[in-house]
Amino acid sequence: MTLGQLQTRIRELYGEKDARRGVEGTFMWFMEEVGELSAALRGGTHEERVLEFADVLAWLSTLANNAGVDLDEAIARKYGTGCPGCQHTPCDCPTSDKP
Repeated sequence: MTLGQLQTRIRELYGEKDARRGVEGTFMWFMEEVGELSAALRGGTHEERVLEFADVLAWLSTLANNAGVDLDEAIARKYGTGCPGCQHTPCDCPTSDKP
């Protein structure tokens, strides 16, 4: 499944509900899922990490849908020509420029 297909699938599954919740409410749910992913990365099983990554992507897709952002377009614009800083693939930016 591509990122665009995921965004469409989430819209088909939950679009009406998500629209009622709005961007602010959706953002709060998204952040909760990021917290759950953090916990799974620190001490969860592989299966828990798999499911939490899926949840974070689903809620990010929901947030993008509510904000009217096409994730395929966003990624292509930002990373389609390589690193946003140096435009190389792989990135040639000095390590002091990035965490």
